[in-house]
Amino acid sequence: MIKNYYKSLRTDSVQELQQAKRGSWVYAEAPTGEELAELSEQYGLDLGNLQDAMDVDEMPRLDKEDGHSYIFVRFAYKDSNDELDTAPLLIVFAGEIVFTIVPVRLPVIEKFLNGKIDFASTQRTKLILQLLQEIVEQYDNYISRTSKRIKYIRSRLRDHGISNKDFADFVMIEDELNEFLGALQPNNSTLRRLLIGRHIPLFEEDQDIVEDLMLNNEQSIETCNSNIKSIINIREAYTSISTNNLNQTIKILTIATVVIALPNLFYGMYGMNVPLPLQHEPWAYWVVLSVTVCVPLIGLWYAHKRKII
Repeated sequence: MIKNYYKSLRTDSVQELQQAKRGSWVYAEAPTGEELAELSEQYGLDLGNLQDAMDVDEMPRLDKEDGHSYIFVRFAYKDSNDELDTAPLLIVFAGEIVFTIVPVRLPVIEKFLNGKIDFASTQRTKLILQLLQEIVEQYDNYISRTSKRIKYIRSRLRDHGISNKDFADFVMIEDELNEFLGALQPNNSTLRRLLIGRHIPLFEEDQDIVEDLMLNNEQSIETCNSNIKSIINIREAYTSISTNNLNQTIKILTIATVVIALPNLFYGMYGMNVPLPLQHEPWAYWVVLSVTVCVPLIGLWYAHKRKII
Protein backbone atom coordinates (compact mmCIF):
# COMPACT_ATOMS: atom_id res chain seq x y z
CA MET A 1 0.00 0.00 0.00
CA ILE A 2 1.37 3.38 -1.02
CA LYS A 3 -0.22 6.67 0.04
CA ASN A 4 0.74 10.19 -0.98
CA TYR A 5 0.15 12.81 1.71
CA TYR A 6 0.52 16.54 1.48
CA LYS A 7 0.23 19.27 4.07
CA SER A 8 1.63 22.78 3.95
CA LEU A 9 1.89 25.41 6.64
CA ARG A 10 -1.24 27.08 5.28
CA THR A 11 -3.49 24.01 5.38
CA ASP A 12 -5.13 22.60 8.50
CA SER A 13 -5.64 19.00 7.40
CA VAL A 14 -3.66 16.36 5.55
CA GLN A 15 -4.52 15.86 1.89
CA GLU A 16 -4.23 12.48 0.20
CA LEU A 17 -3.06 12.83 -3.38
CA GLN A 18 -3.32 10.47 -6.30
CA GLN A 19 0.15 11.44 -7.43
CA ALA A 20 3.00 12.78 -5.30
CA LYS A 21 4.14 16.31 -5.94
CA ARG A 22 6.81 18.62 -4.60
CA GLY A 23 6.65 18.70 -0.79
CA SER A 24 4.70 15.43 -0.52
CA TRP A 25 5.14 12.62 1.98
CA VAL A 26 5.02 9.18 0.36
CA TYR A 27 4.07 6.52 2.90
CA ALA A 28 4.58 2.89 1.81
CA GLU A 29 3.24 0.21 4.16
CA ALA A 30 4.20 -3.40 3.40
CA PRO A 31 4.62 -2.62 -0.32
CA THR A 32 4.87 -5.44 -2.81
CA GLY A 33 7.94 -6.05 -4.95
CA GLU A 34 6.17 -4.44 -7.90
CA GLU A 35 5.36 -1.33 -5.87
CA LEU A 36 8.98 -1.02 -4.72
CA ALA A 37 10.19 -1.37 -8.28
CA GLU A 38 7.71 1.32 -9.33
CA LEU A 39 8.96 3.70 -6.64
CA SER A 40 12.54 3.05 -7.64
CA GLU A 41 11.89 3.66 -11.32
CA GLN A 42 9.61 6.67 -10.87
CA TYR A 43 11.73 8.59 -8.36
CA GLY A 44 15.21 7.24 -9.07
CA LEU A 45 15.56 5.49 -5.72
CA ASP A 46 17.95 2.64 -5.02
CA LEU A 47 15.93 -0.57 -5.26
CA GLY A 48 18.31 -2.50 -2.99
CA ASN A 49 17.76 -0.11 -0.09
CA LEU A 50 14.01 -0.17 -0.63
CA GLN A 51 14.02 -3.96 -0.50
CA ASP A 52 16.16 -3.90 2.66
CA ALA A 53 13.32 -2.04 4.39
CA MET A 54 11.19 -5.17 4.04
CA ASP A 55 13.71 -7.25 5.99
CA VAL A 56 12.33 -7.45 9.54
CA ASP A 57 15.88 -7.93 10.86
CA GLU A 58 17.35 -4.89 9.09
CA MET A 59 19.46 -2.83 11.50
CA PRO A 60 19.56 0.99 11.76
CA ARG A 61 22.08 2.65 9.48
CA LEU A 62 22.65 5.57 7.14
CA ASP A 63 23.34 5.34 3.45
CA LYS A 64 23.62 7.77 0.58
CA GLU A 65 23.14 6.87 -3.08
CA ASP A 66 22.94 9.28 -6.02
CA GLY A 67 22.31 12.24 -3.72
CA HIS A 68 19.46 10.50 -1.87
CA SER A 69 19.80 9.83 1.86
CA TYR A 70 18.50 6.54 3.27
CA ILE A 71 17.89 6.54 7.02
CA PHE A 72 17.16 3.16 8.59
CA VAL A 73 15.81 3.07 12.16
CA ARG A 74 13.71 0.61 14.16
CA PHE A 75 10.41 1.41 15.88
CA ALA A 76 8.44 -0.44 18.55
CA TYR A 77 4.95 -1.80 17.98
CA LYS A 78 2.53 -4.46 19.20
CA ASP A 79 2.07 -7.44 16.94
CA SER A 80 -1.09 -9.45 16.30
CA ASN A 81 -0.50 -11.40 19.55
CA ASP A 82 -0.36 -8.14 21.52
CA GLU A 83 3.34 -8.67 22.16
CA LEU A 84 5.97 -5.96 21.84
CA ASP A 85 8.35 -6.16 18.90
CA THR A 86 10.43 -3.86 16.70
CA ALA A 87 10.47 -3.38 12.94
CA PRO A 88 12.59 -1.34 10.50
CA LEU A 89 11.59 2.04 9.14
CA LEU A 90 13.28 3.47 6.08
CA ILE A 91 13.16 7.25 5.65
CA VAL A 92 14.32 8.49 2.27
CA PHE A 93 15.31 12.12 1.88
CA ALA A 94 15.11 12.48 -1.90
CA GLY A 95 14.68 15.64 -3.95
CA GLU A 96 11.60 17.50 -2.74
CA ILE A 97 9.81 14.43 -1.37
CA VAL A 98 10.09 12.42 1.85
CA PHE A 99 9.54 8.65 1.63
CA THR A 100 8.82 6.32 4.54
CA ILE A 101 8.75 2.57 3.95
CA VAL A 102 7.74 0.04 6.60
CA PRO A 103 6.95 -3.72 6.57
CA VAL A 104 4.14 -3.24 9.13
CA ARG A 105 1.89 -0.33 10.00
CA LEU A 106 3.75 2.54 11.64
CA PRO A 107 1.86 3.23 14.92
CA VAL A 108 2.68 6.95 14.99
CA ILE A 109 1.18 7.52 11.54
CA GLU A 110 -2.26 7.95 13.09
CA LYS A 111 -1.11 10.96 15.11
CA PHE A 112 0.07 12.69 11.95
CA LEU A 113 -3.04 11.92 9.94
CA ASN A 114 -5.51 12.74 12.73
CA GLY A 115 -4.05 16.17 13.35
CA LYS A 116 -2.61 15.36 16.78
CA ILE A 117 0.80 16.46 15.53
CA ASP A 118 1.22 19.78 13.82
CA PHE A 119 3.48 19.15 10.84
CA ALA A 120 4.02 20.17 7.26
CA SER A 121 5.20 17.70 4.65
CA THR A 122 6.82 20.62 2.87
CA GLN A 123 9.23 20.98 5.80
CA ARG A 124 11.10 17.79 5.08
CA THR A 125 13.80 17.94 7.75
CA LYS A 126 11.33 18.87 10.47
CA LEU A 127 8.98 16.07 9.39
CA ILE A 128 11.81 13.52 9.66
CA LEU A 129 12.78 14.79 13.10
CA GLN A 130 9.15 14.66 14.22
CA LEU A 131 8.92 11.05 13.07
CA LEU A 132 12.10 10.17 14.98
CA GLN A 133 10.86 12.03 18.04
CA GLU A 134 7.58 10.10 18.08
CA ILE A 135 9.45 6.82 17.72
CA VAL A 136 11.71 7.68 20.67
CA GLU A 137 8.72 8.68 22.81
CA GLN A 138 6.98 5.44 21.94
CA TYR A 139 9.98 3.50 23.18
CA ASP A 140 9.84 5.53 26.40
CA ASN A 141 6.16 4.70 26.90
CA TYR A 142 6.63 0.97 26.35
CA ILE A 143 9.69 0.84 28.62
CA SER A 144 7.85 2.81 31.33
CA ARG A 145 4.98 0.31 31.26
CA THR A 146 7.44 -2.56 31.45
CA SER A 147 9.13 -0.96 34.47
CA LYS A 148 5.78 -0.74 36.25
CA ARG A 149 5.08 -4.42 35.56
CA ILE A 150 8.45 -5.37 37.04
CA LYS A 151 7.87 -3.23 40.15
CA TYR A 152 4.43 -4.77 40.64
CA ILE A 153 5.82 -8.29 40.52
CA ARG A 154 8.73 -7.31 42.76
CA SER A 155 6.32 -5.94 45.38
CA ARG A 156 4.78 -9.42 45.63
CA LEU A 157 8.14 -11.00 46.39
CA ARG A 158 7.91 -10.09 50.10
CA ASP A 159 4.60 -11.93 50.42
CA HIS A 160 5.91 -14.89 48.41
CA GLY A 161 3.09 -14.21 45.95
CA ILE A 162 5.16 -14.74 42.82
CA SER A 163 3.81 -17.58 40.70
CA ASN A 164 5.15 -19.59 37.77
CA LYS A 165 3.16 -17.30 35.46
CA ASP A 166 5.17 -14.34 36.76
CA PHE A 167 8.41 -16.06 35.84
CA ALA A 168 7.00 -16.83 32.40
CA ASP A 169 6.16 -13.11 32.12
CA PHE A 170 9.72 -12.31 33.15
CA VAL A 171 11.03 -14.33 30.21
CA MET A 172 8.80 -12.38 27.80
CA ILE A 173 9.69 -9.03 29.41
CA GLU A 174 13.39 -9.81 29.23
CA ASP A 175 13.05 -10.73 25.55
CA GLU A 176 11.22 -7.45 24.91
CA LEU A 177 13.90 -5.43 26.71
CA ASN A 178 16.69 -7.17 24.80
CA GLU A 179 14.80 -6.49 21.57
CA PHE A 180 14.56 -2.82 22.53
CA LEU A 181 18.26 -2.69 23.37
CA GLY A 182 19.09 -4.25 20.03
CA ALA A 183 17.15 -1.43 18.33
CA LEU A 184 17.94 1.55 20.57
CA GLN A 185 21.71 1.21 20.52
CA PRO A 186 22.10 1.27 16.72
CA ASN A 187 19.33 3.90 16.56
CA ASN A 188 21.52 6.10 18.72
CA SER A 189 24.49 5.53 16.43
CA THR A 190 22.32 6.56 13.49
CA LEU A 191 21.25 9.75 15.26
CA ARG A 192 24.88 10.51 16.08
CA ARG A 193 25.84 10.23 12.43
CA LEU A 194 22.76 12.22 11.45
CA LEU A 195 23.98 15.04 13.69
CA ILE A 196 26.95 15.58 11.40
CA GLY A 197 24.54 16.99 8.82
CA ARG A 198 25.83 15.22 5.73
CA HIS A 199 22.63 13.31 5.04
CA ILE A 200 19.95 15.92 5.72
CA PRO A 201 20.41 19.67 6.22
CA LEU A 202 20.23 20.59 9.91
CA PHE A 203 19.88 24.07 11.34
CA GLU A 204 21.03 24.87 14.85
CA GLU A 205 17.54 24.25 16.22
CA ASP A 206 17.40 20.91 14.41
CA GLN A 207 20.76 19.91 15.89
CA ASP A 208 19.39 20.59 19.37
CA ILE A 209 16.44 18.30 18.62
CA VAL A 210 18.73 15.50 17.46
CA GLU A 211 20.87 15.89 20.59
CA ASP A 212 17.73 15.66 22.75
CA LEU A 213 16.69 12.51 20.87
CA MET A 214 20.10 11.00 21.51
CA LEU A 215 19.84 11.84 25.20
CA ASN A 216 16.37 10.28 25.43
CA ASN A 217 17.64 7.20 23.63
CA GLU A 218 20.54 6.84 26.06
CA GLN A 219 18.16 7.15 29.01
CA SER A 220 15.95 4.45 27.50
CA ILE A 221 18.98 2.20 27.08
CA GLU A 222 19.94 2.73 30.73
CA THR A 223 16.39 1.99 31.83
CA CYS A 224 16.35 -1.24 29.80
CA ASN A 225 19.62 -2.36 31.36
CA SER A 226 18.33 -1.47 34.83
CA ASN A 227 15.12 -3.44 34.26
CA ILE A 228 17.05 -6.49 33.07
CA LYS A 229 19.21 -6.33 36.22
CA SER A 230 16.05 -6.05 38.35
CA ILE A 231 14.61 -9.17 36.72
CA ILE A 232 17.84 -11.09 37.35
CA ASN A 233 17.94 -9.90 40.99
CA ILE A 234 14.31 -10.91 41.55
CA ARG A 235 14.94 -14.38 40.12
CA GLU A 236 18.05 -14.85 42.25
CA ALA A 237 16.26 -13.57 45.37
CA TYR A 238 13.31 -15.88 44.79
CA THR A 239 15.67 -18.82 44.24
CA SER A 240 17.47 -18.06 47.51
CA ILE A 241 14.17 -17.71 49.39
CA SER A 242 12.85 -20.96 47.95
CA THR A 243 16.07 -22.80 48.82
CA ASN A 244 16.01 -21.44 52.36
CA ASN A 245 12.35 -22.40 52.81
CA LEU A 246 13.10 -25.89 51.52
CA ASN A 247 15.98 -26.26 53.98
CA GLN A 248 13.77 -25.13 56.86
CA THR A 249 11.08 -27.60 55.85
CA ILE A 250 13.60 -30.45 55.69
CA LYS A 251 14.91 -29.52 59.17
CA ILE A 252 11.40 -29.49 60.64
CA LEU A 253 10.51 -32.82 59.05
CA THR A 254 13.78 -34.37 60.23
CA ILE A 255 13.24 -33.19 63.81
CA ALA A 256 9.63 -34.34 63.71
CA THR A 257 10.80 -37.77 62.55
CA VAL A 258 13.28 -37.99 65.44
CA VAL A 259 10.72 -36.79 67.99
CA ILE A 260 8.22 -39.41 66.84
CA ALA A 261 10.81 -42.20 66.57
CA LEU A 262 12.19 -41.89 70.12
CA PRO A 263 8.89 -42.60 71.96
CA ASN A 264 8.21 -45.49 69.60
CA LEU A 265 11.58 -46.94 70.58
CA PHE A 266 10.58 -47.21 74.24
CA TYR A 267 7.05 -48.32 73.48
CA GLY A 268 8.41 -50.99 71.18
CA MET A 269 10.88 -52.25 73.79
CA TYR A 270 8.22 -52.71 76.45
CA GLY A 271 5.87 -54.27 73.97
CA MET A 272 8.27 -57.17 73.37
CA ASN A 273 7.84 -60.50 75.10
CA VAL A 274 11.29 -60.48 76.77
CA PRO A 275 12.42 -59.69 80.33
CA LEU A 276 12.82 -55.91 80.83
CA PRO A 277 13.69 -53.72 83.80
CA LEU A 278 10.77 -52.60 85.96
CA GLN A 279 8.36 -54.81 84.08
CA HIS A 280 6.79 -56.11 87.30
CA GLU A 281 6.58 -52.74 89.00
CA PRO A 282 3.13 -51.05 89.06
CA TRP A 283 4.61 -47.64 88.39
CA ALA A 284 6.69 -48.78 85.40
CA TYR A 285 4.09 -47.41 82.99
CA TRP A 286 4.50 -43.89 84.34
CA VAL A 287 8.29 -44.15 84.16
CA VAL A 288 8.14 -45.18 80.51
CA LEU A 289 5.59 -42.46 79.77
CA SER A 290 7.75 -39.83 81.47
CA VAL A 291 10.83 -40.91 79.56
CA THR A 292 9.01 -40.88 76.23
CA VAL A 293 7.75 -37.35 76.95
CA CYS A 294 10.96 -35.93 78.39
CA VAL A 295 13.32 -37.26 75.71
CA PRO A 296 11.50 -35.45 72.82
CA LEU A 297 11.23 -32.30 74.93
CA ILE A 298 14.95 -32.39 75.67
CA GLY A 299 15.62 -32.95 71.96
CA LEU A 300 13.46 -29.94 71.01
CA TRP A 301 15.17 -27.78 73.65
CA TYR A 302 18.61 -28.78 72.36
CA ALA A 303 17.62 -28.10 68.75
CA HIS A 304 16.25 -24.68 69.70
CA LYS A 305 19.37 -23.86 71.72
CA ARG A 306 21.61 -24.76 68.78
CA LYS A 307 19.30 -22.70 66.51
CA ILE A 308 18.50 -25.73 64.43
CA ILE A 309 14.84 -24.72 64.57
